[in-house]
Amino acid sequence: MSGSGGGDQSEPRHPLPRGLVELYGLLAVLVVLVPEWMAEGALGRWGGDPEGVPLPDAQGAWKQLPELRLAGMGLAELRLLAHDLRLPGYAGECRDQLSRRLLRRLRRRKAL
Repeated sequence: MSGSGGGDQSEPRHPLPRGLVELYGLLAVLVVLVPEWMAEGALGRWGGDPEGVPLPDAQGAWKQLPELRLAGMGLAELRLLAHDLRLPGYAGECRDQLSRRLLRRLRRRKAL
């Protein structure tokens, strides 16, 4: 009869109490899902489209903002653009310096 008390040990016992596990599950829902629902509601309200907010035309933004165009170019492309714009001394400049000079030149051309 001393062996009959071993039936309770066959179930693996979880290291945390059941109430604490349920509390962690509730906190996970509150921390992850509720902010997502709030953001979805706010974007739907401001955009006026309940299915989702339409993104602006990427091609139009790239054409209007030279900063975006330059950021997407490699150093070789920047140097070709500097050559086309007849920018003196472009070959020895790093990417940041060259981008700043190109932006100034592009803005000056746009103002003309």
